[in-house]
Amino acid sequence: MILIAALCLSAELSAQSVLQSSVDLDLASALNADDVDFPDTNKVRKPFLISKIFISGNKKTKDYIIKRELPFVEGDSVVLNELVEKFRVGKQQLVNTRLFNEVIISLKSFHGYLVDIQIDVKERWYIFPIPYFKPVDRNLQMWADKGYSLDRINYGAKFTYYNTTGRNDKLRLWLITGYSRQIQGSYEQPFADKSLKFGYGINFSYSASKEVNPLTVNNQQFFLKSDSLPKAGNFLQELWGGSVAVSYRPGLRTRHTLRLAYEKDKIDSAVWRVNPYYLSKTGKTNISYPELTYSVTHINVDYAPYPLRGVMAEAALSRQGFGGKDVGMWTLNFKGTKAWDLKWKSSFSMQAGGIVRLPFDQSFLNHRLFGYGDFYLRGLEKYVVDGVAGAMLRNTLRRELANFNVRLPIRSQSHDHIPFRIYAKTYGDLGYSYNKKFPGNSLNNKMLYTAGAGIDVVTLYDLVFRLEYSVNQLGESGFFFHFKNDF
Repeated sequence: MILIAALCLSAELSAQSVLQSSVDLDLASALNADDVDFPDTNKVRKPFLISKIFISGNKKTKDYIIKRELPFVEGDSVVLNELVEKFRVGKQQLVNTRLFNEVIISLKSFHGYLVDIQIDVKERWYIFPIPYFKPVDRNLQMWADKGYSLDRINYGAKFTYYNTTGRNDKLRLWLITGYSRQIQGSYEQPFADKSLKFGYGINFSYSASKEVNPLTVNNQQFFLKSDSLPKAGNFLQELWGGSVAVSYRPGLRTRHTLRLAYEKDKIDSAVWRVNPYYLSKTGKTNISYPELTYSVTHINVDYAPYPLRGVMAEAALSRQGFGGKDVGMWTLNFKGTKAWDLKWKSSFSMQAGGIVRLPFDQSFLNHRLFGYGDFYLRGLEKYVVDGVAGAMLRNTLRRELANFNVRLPIRSQSHDHIPFRIYAKTYGDLGYSYNKKFPGNSLNNKMLYTAGAGIDVVTLYDLVFRLEYSVNQLGESGFFFHFKNDF
């Protein structure tokens, strides 16, 4: 049944990223030139001038968007050994744009001390009208506990247009119905000016839920359902929101974003009767508030969806509400990953994350912590741990078992094969959550720890399948399945 669930989920795939091939470049492979008359080897250490950069394979993506990701420009003076490292960085940057299936950077030709550089790319599919079929539960394990009920399914369509104008922009329209409703539209333009440093984004959304989680009981979500409450409305919670954002990316790896949003949230009185402080710390059934957020991201890894080498980090500081008694909260959250490439096709990674919400006196809705989104410990997937402050550390040692391509019987320059990488791994996780207002569950305010082993399969368009066998501090063990993509 888990396999069936995975197949159902795959219906919401949209194009993100095929795996990059190895970027371990030596001087010989970097000098993959079509017509190269090498100078005397004693002169290789003398600087060369980059004359021209030739780009092929980009039918949609603008040339200047590709050149924006390179650590060199036409007219730069470099020695060949430096150029090898710049080729590696350039390929890494282009792979992490998630615009291309494959990237090759090589020397095209020498003309004395002038060099030409060739960049060959294979573009992805960018337009995806995707049928949507997904359970409302937090993960597949929680859906399995509900007997894989089709009544708990949301369905509809997602239209995503990546690289809309060839400038790595993104247009999204979501129309979801079924167990709940969701309407969303957004547009992101990361390169809005001639300097290619400033960008913007706009977003609007509406969602309505027939099921609300107003309490945590025995470390698990307790749900109210509108169809089981005689005096409840059709939806127990409705949320309207909109936002505008401005981004700034001065170099290759770091981006700053300032976002201003406005949200309106309303709950049914049936939810209020179960938990008066579910939505508001003053006990209201509807609130509206502005939110201002500053965030910064830094990406310097070989492959962002599944890093084996490098550093990746993000942090955000937000203020929700300004001076009101109903909503007033500062939030600081961060997440960082450091990965080391080891011998024997192995790597080790550490991922740290944390959240702090001030003041600690907050509504129940603002206590969601472990078990929501990507903030979880492997082995505690069946549980949630509430809190206004918490931290986690996930350690993973992995080794590549297989790396191969499956050829497709179709004629396509960019999609003639499906790549697969398979890894065996072992891991150990730690976490802690501080809960002042709703401390009545056994996993609150104590150290959490889990461990396990598993298999990861990384394939087309940034798709990662994780099959894990985990044990936790409660003495429980079992298999868990995770399916991750960016759609």
